[in-house]
Amino acid sequence: MDDSLSFESFFEGASRAAQKAMEDHGRGEYDEFALHAGVAVERLAKAVLVMRNPLYLVEMRNGNADLLLYFGGDLALDTAKVRTVGAKEAIQRLRRMGILPSGSKLDLLIELRNGTAHTTVGDEAKTLLPTLAETVAVLLTAIGTSFRAFWGRWSRAVIVAVDKQLDEMRRDVEIRIDQARHLFEDKFRGLSKDVKAQVLAASEPHVPRFDPGLDARWLDELPGGGHYFHLATVDCPACEGPATVRLLPSGKDTISSSMDILYCDLCNLHLTGQDEVKASGTRSPFQSSRPPRLITVTGVGPMPVRDPEPATES
Repeated sequence: MDDSLSFESFFEGASRAAQKAMEDHGRGEYDEFALHAGVAVERLAKAVLVMRNPLYLVEMRNGNADLLLYFGGDLALDTAKVRTVGAKEAIQRLRRMGILPSGSKLDLLIELRNGTAHTTVGDEAKTLLPTLAETVAVLLTAIGTSFRAFWGRWSRAVIVAVDKQLDEMRRDVEIRIDQARHLFEDKFRGLSKDVKAQVLAASEPHVPRFDPGLDARWLDELPGGGHYFHLATVDCPACEGPATVRLLPSGKDTISSSMDILYCDLCNLHLTGQDEVKASGTRSPFQSSRPPRLITVTGVGPMPVRDPEPATES
């Protein structure tokens, strides 16, 4: 039988596609995520089938016995004529065998990959990362292979994705932190530590001057309305570089430590809402190892501010 139809070929192809899907998801390329996630599930499903019995790969349409004999090892065929089952049929066979459970989300992932779902791919695919992780986990158990052998550096993020002990927001934030960390590592791959240190030093944000054209990310949906808030630097929870957070006004003459937006230019981690920032474990700017640079945005430019009382751990 052709080597491309071996267990090793299907497994390695599934692993590459799954890790590419994680990279796509981290970059917000959800259409590409659906494509690569669907390919990963299909190839890993076929790896399970061929491990159980190569005959389970046979496409049964048209009653052609040649493929049956080929996969059984008793007939030579031109590889261009060889066809295996599609993703939907491979999944259905594994369900009939009791290996995969039924699930509408997995069906949707395959439909998005095939372009047959009547929906906007990116909108739906964004939420299907746990479905990919859970399906792969079941199939890896069926073949007796560890997470790390399949997922490589994405193992921790995938374990988080299937952790039922975490609430949905905490899972989402931790996965996004891991994705940002890996994108940061890719950016500096092959560069020396000295070059990386210089880039980190150069990335320290300058205190901005108020401008009506200030980046919209800091102005949108400001609680209480108006343009009154503080910006400060913290250690990024993903890459440990300088990230900027928005501090909400406290209504007192001290600066509040309530953070509702975090953005890092180095790894593109972007968290919105107090719950997301809190879930990331980001420390208050006044507890961080990075001295905060502060600005009061009121429409009149930088103003001196008084240090707040020592913040407590959240």
